[in-house]
Amino acid sequence: MTFKLAASPHSHQRRTTQQVMRWVYVALIPGLLTLLYFFGWGVLWQLALAVSTAFVVEALSMRLRGRTIQSAWQDHTALVTAILLAISIPSLAPWWLIVIGTAFAIGVVKHVYGGVGQNIFNPAMAGYVVLLISFPVQMTSWPLPTQISQFELSFMDTASVIFTGFTPAGYDLEQLRMGADGLTMATPLDSLRTALNHQLTIGEALQQPIFGTLAGLGWQWVNLAFLLGGLVLIKQRIISWHIPTGMLLGLAVPAALAWLVAPDQSVSPLMHLLSGATMLGAFFIATDPVTAATSNRGRLYFGLLLGFLVFVIRTWGGYPDAVAFAVLLANMTVPVIDKYTQPVAYGHGGRS
Repeated sequence: MTFKLAASPHSHQRRTTQQVMRWVYVALIPGLLTLLYFFGWGVLWQLALAVSTAFVVEALSMRLRGRTIQSAWQDHTALVTAILLAISIPSLAPWWLIVIGTAFAIGVVKHVYGGVGQNIFNPAMAGYVVLLISFPVQMTSWPLPTQISQFELSFMDTASVIFTGFTPAGYDLEQLRMGADGLTMATPLDSLRTALNHQLTIGEALQQPIFGTLAGLGWQWVNLAFLLGGLVLIKQRIISWHIPTGMLLGLAVPAALAWLVAPDQSVSPLMHLLSGATMLGAFFIATDPVTAATSNRGRLYFGLLLGFLVFVIRTWGGYPDAVAFAVLLANMTVPVIDKYTQPVAYGHGGRS
């Protein structure tokens, strides 16, 4: 009788899925608090809406599949999906946006494919892409950081905007999209894309108040906070270093080459690394064990491909932040990556 080794993991761990998910919650706290500080109470409202929707859709899906409702949240994977999607969308997005995205992520991307461990795409990013393609205006209307916004919204003011589109004082969402000095609700990557389309140089674009000392006001600290949480996951061996390292290298190296060749028309590697959803994607999204490569070498290749796709889409694509699209594209390549990177058992020949 002969045996052939399958892909990792081979070692036994005492942690249950619930314990692993709890570590993910803990690691997300620095990023969540930083988002809350810079972008207001809407972050909490979006979280509440996403978690509530995920609970209902998960329970309904389990019931339709002949499972008990009590088992719906035993593994906590739906909760993680809801949290990741909630912190990926604008904090003042209308309530129905996160409800649609979460319902699609849980009900379709997860359960239509058979539930936990069967989905081929990352549920949170699939939900995000559906929203971005269907509702581009709402999905690209991030509020200005509170430090440079002329509006200060309380907890209940924020709820009013999310559920009705108006503040109690009568300001609608369109008016809230304008900050002090005519600044619009745009992320640093959006602002850079617009500036380049208007034939401005990177240096001229960086004079806008939305840009901080490293990348973008608010966003640079959000990314650093998620980096801190990601390092906690690596330290606790919840995730391996291969995918985050591969993704950051796959993004930084081509960005550095482009920046050296054309610094007036190319974003610096530091801007790429500390803008948008880079660190969230590298440590919390791309490392999804179900939709990522399985061997360590495969994970490294997967990460490198993912980072390169982010650079390509940000540079030449139609969307300034590309993490969600890059993740879904990289998910498609996982079977091929696994085929050519899985270890071969001793005594067996090469792959045919």
